[in-house]
Amino acid sequence: MLCKKLIVIVGILFLGGVARVSAQEDSVRLSKELVRKMQNMPNIEVGKGITFEPKNKLYKMTLRFRMQNMLAFELDDRFSLNNTEAQVKRLRLRFDGYILTEKLLYSIQLGFTPYDTRTVPNGNMNFVRDAMIYYMPNSSWSIGFGQTKIKANRARVNSSSALQFVDRSIVNSEFNLDRDFGFFGEYYGRLSETFDISAKGSITMGEGRNWASNSKNGFAYTGRLELYPLGRFKGLGDVAEGDIEREDRVKFLIAGAYSFNDNACRVQGQNGAFMPGDATRDLQSYFLDFILKYQGFAFYTDFMGRICNEPTFGEGSEEFVFTGRGLNIQTSYLFKKNWEVALRNSTLFPDSEVRALAGYKNQNQTTLGITKYLIGHNLKVQADASYNHRSGALDAYNRWQFRFQIELGL
Repeated sequence: MLCKKLIVIVGILFLGGVARVSAQEDSVRLSKELVRKMQNMPNIEVGKGITFEPKNKLYKMTLRFRMQNMLAFELDDRFSLNNTEAQVKRLRLRFDGYILTEKLLYSIQLGFTPYDTRTVPNGNMNFVRDAMIYYMPNSSWSIGFGQTKIKANRARVNSSSALQFVDRSIVNSEFNLDRDFGFFGEYYGRLSETFDISAKGSITMGEGRNWASNSKNGFAYTGRLELYPLGRFKGLGDVAEGDIEREDRVKFLIAGAYSFNDNACRVQGQNGAFMPGDATRDLQSYFLDFILKYQGFAFYTDFMGRICNEPTFGEGSEEFVFTGRGLNIQTSYLFKKNWEVALRNSTLFPDSEVRALAGYKNQNQTTLGITKYLIGHNLKVQADASYNHRSGALDAYNRWQFRFQIELGL
């Protein structure tokens, strides 16, 4: 009887052991399958997009999107509401990566809101913002072909997702070169252990993004030089406003750019309406900017202008080339809990030849902004208030502007 019991117990233990081994083998198989599936899944991280890359590494694609939801109010000098704006201002989809080799890169960006897709003056659609192919033989050089931002003034080179105010200044709106189609080159080097330098240049069509063709107009030639005497900023801080990275040492940038647009047919070169009567003008634009950052404090200044020998088009024409200068100064401080307070003062100074058409001697806008950064510039809540003043104004205009915006980007 005892022997039978022992046999039964041993049998039970043996079968239990087999079951455990079988379960462990199943668990190992499941774990390996899970690991294999996870290895083939895209890399998802807030602010860095969704990345797809096969095991053979023949290509890589990172998918990103971003949106800006904005509410704005404009009031006159009597504090009466004149205009309300509520819209998805920007909704963009972006693809970046390489194909065949890591030296051959691409960048595509599409815009889908009315703000982004306004039809250009020649009737072409306008939802393609960037479509670039780059060849990067090493980390110092890149050569690109396609459509993207012209590297001219600092504020325009910054992404609209990396601003410390709800939008860029009135100075940038008037003088920036925006995007264009052509060839682009960039060089990053070092003059000493701490002294970095960057040179950027382009030869482009001169009429702006999605123009497609021109028959008699020349090209636009642009060059920009950047000096970093104390080294580059952390986290590409030269193209992101505010001191998000909290520089532990003083860092500053001095930069300048010049652009010549031969036989431009639009009043702002790459932007604006057609010049009347199929007219063309040679436009020269110049830009100087300075950035300083240290332990949450940031200071920026931009000085820019446009030159044209014949900015007007005769009696009866309301179109003109805005010639003159603009100055933008802004400063900010980022508190430890990622609240930021920023102040900006922007002034436009039209030349005497175009003041009557511009409607003022000079225009000034002062803006106070408050931002709460939740995940850097990728998820933030912003509000700002602006006061506008036009010296010698010929017409009535809105004095106050209040804006609220949420930025979300993956």
